Amino acid sequence: MKSPEMPRVTPVPSAPADLVEPRLNPNAEVVLTKRYLRKGPDGLPREDYRQMFWRVAATIAAEESKYSSSPYSVAELAQEFYSLMTSWRFLPNSPTLMNAGTELGQLAACFVLPVDDSIDGIFDAVKHAAMIHKSGGGTGFSFSRLRHEGARVGSTGGVASGPISFMKIFNTATEQIKQGGTRRGANMGILRVDHPDIVRFIESKARQGELNNFNISVALTEGFMQAVEKDEEYDLVAPHSGKVKGRLRAREVFNLLVQKAWESGDPGIVFLDRVNRDNPTPDQGEIESTNPCGEQPLLPYEACNLGSINLALLAKPEARDGVDWEELARVVHLSVRFLDNVIDASNYPLPQIGEKVRTNRKIGLGVMGFADLLFQLRVPYDSQEALNLAEKIMKFIQTESKSASAQLAEERGPFPAYETSVYGKRNEGPYRNATTTTIAPTGTLSIIAGCSSGIEPLFALAFSRNVMDGERLMEANPYFEEALKAAQAHSKTLMEDVAKKGSVAHMEHVPEDIRRVFVTAHDVAPQWHLKMQAAFQKYTDNAVSKTVNLPHEATQQDIWNIYWMAYEMGCKGVTVYRDGCRADQVLCTGETPGAKPAEPKKPINGVVNVKKRPDVVYGFTQKVKTGFGDLYLTINEVDGKPFEVFAVIGKSGQSRMAKAEAIGRLVSLLFRSGIGVRPVVAQLEGIGGEYSVFTKKRLLKSIPDAMAYVLRQRYMADEQLQEDGESLRASCPECDGVLVFEEGCNKCHSCGYTKCG
Repeated sequence: MKSPEMPRVTPVPSAPADLVEPRLNPNAEVVLTKRYLRKGPDGLPREDYRQMFWRVAATIAAEESKYSSSPYSVAELAQEFYSLMTSWRFLPNSPTLMNAGTELGQLAACFVLPVDDSIDGIFDAVKHAAMIHKSGGGTGFSFSRLRHEGARVGSTGGVASGPISFMKIFNTATEQIKQGGTRRGANMGILRVDHPDIVRFIESKARQGELNNFNISVALTEGFMQAVEKDEEYDLVAPHSGKVKGRLRAREVFNLLVQKAWESGDPGIVFLDRVNRDNPTPDQGEIESTNPCGEQPLLPYEACNLGSINLALLAKPEARDGVDWEELARVVHLSVRFLDNVIDASNYPLPQIGEKVRTNRKIGLGVMGFADLLFQLRVPYDSQEALNLAEKIMKFIQTESKSASAQLAEERGPFPAYETSVYGKRNEGPYRNATTTTIAPTGTLSIIAGCSSGIEPLFALAFSRNVMDGERLMEANPYFEEALKAAQAHSKTLMEDVAKKGSVAHMEHVPEDIRRVFVTAHDVAPQWHLKMQAAFQKYTDNAVSKTVNLPHEATQQDIWNIYWMAYEMGCKGVTVYRDGCRADQVLCTGETPGAKPAEPKKPINGVVNVKKRPDVVYGFTQKVKTGFGDLYLTINEVDGKPFEVFAVIGKSGQSRMAKAEAIGRLVSLLFRSGIGVRPVVAQLEGIGGEYSVFTKKRLLKSIPDAMAYVLRQRYMADEQLQEDGESLRASCPECDGVLVFEEGCNKCHSCGYTKCG
């Protein structure tokens, strides 16, 4: 394997003495200090916020010196880039902010690696992914080239173990590598719907905790979707031989997809043929996969750097459609120049990645703050007016970004693969970049900029968070508070109520016009989420990161309709999320209307329906210290859920052994009767006893408390309980803030933690 590229040294201009200090919101200070400022060996920052942004601006502007026809001097452009970022009008993806001007110098966020059907190919991909994760990037893989489970391996005479087994190896490797030195990496795993192991793949995340470092998506073909529509069978094709290995009824597979998405949010779907119809460089091969959140389809060994424009700062109510179009054009042109320079400034983890990136020079300019823009213009998110505005804005950005790319091509030349690209063949352009637009997740970027995430509606209008010593700080959307004050409806009591509920949709004492405009993710009907995604996709080169939020009581038919609607409306993929469907995420906004935990079936004639025990069940045994000796707790599972519990206490008297057995039998009866983990844990957790024992995690007070501890660690790792045992929310593992699921990922708006890199 070739060595990674050596860092290139380009002279960087010094910061001017009159450089303006950036004005930061409190959350931005937390995020920047924790994740972005350069640290010394003692872990303390070696730069302040002004120095950080100048480091980035000056490093990216320094690449301008390579092009003699540039209208900017390096010093002038560095000031422009610094102002662009510190005015919060534009921010590049996190690796650029973290690594520009550092020895690492890896500035791209999105990578796709091939996984070839050989041991060398598979483990090369594992190694390459580890290198990318270490540098701060996320990786996407298609496992569709791997032969199916049970297929013959000619070189050894053995049989293949299939894609799922190798995905587990990738997952374990990811577990050990912290991304950019701060968090674990994120992966996307994709399998074609016509792969013989597709059913195993769809069910691969059914068990809680399996493939926890992967998002997974099924690549759907046009032929498959037509077979679903006609209720026909379709072929399963062995990738190594091209032979048909079986047939499945398309609707049954589609139903299974829907069922698993309803249960856990995984897998998502990608419309593979549609993605490849928009592939600007088809001569270089087919696009097989995307980055971890699905918005960036890429060729094998390709990477892309992204950035987002803050629409919240471009509201101009007196202008046409309420947008400052002139300023938006200026920001787009400057941002495209910034992102193109990032390609030159970046050191890539592998030579073949650097070569592919510079061949196509893909960039992805997107937006954030869209919901805040709508708030300022008093336009409801779920309205035709909002959809029309979304299309106009994205069409404008697409047009201006292509214009900016054409200008760069005049100055610097087109991307090397231009002649054989779709643009070259139809005499369009020439352009500097094969793609220019992507709607990417903006979790930490939107916190820094102090605006709403991407194109998502707000998750909550107000919330409270822990700050220190148990004190809670109230935070509210500023445009919402401003509207309440203008309507003379603002009060401390009301804000506390809003923080509790997250929404005002069902507060009849709040003015109706405010309730109509200030909607949140769960106030918006699923079809409006999808319509908004389609509106932005219409004028986006790559794809759109967006979550279709569903209430807890949504049905599988609702998800079927969303998937089919996404197909008909031209989306390149879709992610759905039913609130509270995962064990590690409960109802996030407190009293979400209508969102109740699933209840067991009601008894008939007073008799509970207890499931019959299968002849064979599988599970695990965990040893836990208690005040009475080691507790060996065996939990057997059916369909990834606890089914029965056996408790054995070592070296204890018959009485305690009997009590442990009795508790195990009763808990088993509850599980077999359809009672979930949460209410069982709520009843057992915290029960006191004669002897308590400290573990690494917490104090265990008794045998039932120890049982609750094991159940919580296995099935409720990220969840908190209120004092009365009622499930409250998914909590951030870093700051104890509220985790929400948006833009295809779990994220925390307080500290910037994200599970997707």
